[in-house]
Amino acid sequence: MQELHNLQLEPLIQRALEEDWGNGDWTTDLCVGKDTQAEAIIIAKKPTMLSGLELAKAVFRRVDPNLQIKIPKSNGMLVESDEVIMEIQGEARSILKAERVALNFLSRMCGISYTTHHYVNKLDAYKAQLLDTRKTTPGLRILEKAATAVGGARNHRLCLTDGVLVKENHIRAAGSITKAVNRLLESLPPTLKIEVETSNLVEVQEAIDAGADLVMLDNMSIAQMALAVRTVRGRVLLEASGNITLENIEEVAATGVDFISSSSIMHSSPWADLSLQFRVN
Repeated sequence: MQELHNLQLEPLIQRALEEDWGNGDWTTDLCVGKDTQAEAIIIAKKPTMLSGLELAKAVFRRVDPNLQIKIPKSNGMLVESDEVIMEIQGEARSILKAERVALNFLSRMCGISYTTHHYVNKLDAYKAQLLDTRKTTPGLRILEKAATAVGGARNHRLCLTDGVLVKENHIRAAGSITKAVNRLLESLPPTLKIEVETSNLVEVQEAIDAGADLVMLDNMSIAQMALAVRTVRGRVLLEASGNITLENIEEVAATGVDFISSSSIMHSSPWADLSLQFRVN
């Protein structure tokens, strides 16, 4: 995924600030003088991988375009405890009003990237590539998928128009894998690939015969996946999915599949432990 553009970030920042501010920040407006100047740094309290730096900067700039911001690091860098991630100078009120939203975005994205990085490291010796999924926080998909990409994964579909994935319920509704794929081939734009979810070798063969480009091996055992790889012999690309964890991903990769998709790199990623340290000039 390419770097996020301001046109994509602005609506997310607007909603987040509206949510956080409500009708106004009583504490900051009444306790802090309007002309008070301050400086702050954001540090990592524990090791993490940086992601979302441009978003955090945009939050501060949205609150106050006059804030001076320095970012000595870049997305994708691994940082240790107490390393400085960002420096902010300017009106104290502005820094305090932007702090929580900026940290929330940054902590979430860094956490996802760091978790993804650990998964990707397990695949170094194998051809399999890690994919993310559409199991994302509503409204924040573009951020979470950007974070997985920073961590080294490849994006699966960002939305339903990015590709075709025929899942179990589609197959039931259509009547069979063959019927579902045939209907797609009749009307689908030729540039889109067709992926079919399967749960056994009989379905794998049916998906190939029907004309699928990719076959998902859903919740299969290691032995079943290995047999599927030997049976398919490279005729289609194979994606392993379902209950993928940091503990078993290397074993899955050893079967010879082309892709491994995991939703846990997003929904089970702990937030990065970041802190904004603030002082008045």
